[in-house]
Amino acid sequence: MTQQAHVQALAEKHATLERIIAEELTRPSPDSLRIAELKRQKLKIKEEMSGMVQ
Repeated sequence: MTQQAHVQALAEKHATLERIIAEELTRPSPDSLRIAELKRQKLKIKEEMSGMVQ
């Protein structure tokens, strides 16, 4: 897998996590622990992408 393909795959995972977080927030009783974990995963992916692009 090329670096560009890896970054693209990470970007897709990041976008998927964003959608999941948005869906969770629209629930009548959002699970704050799940949201926090999803946000941590999203941040980790973003940090990995920024490290690869530089």
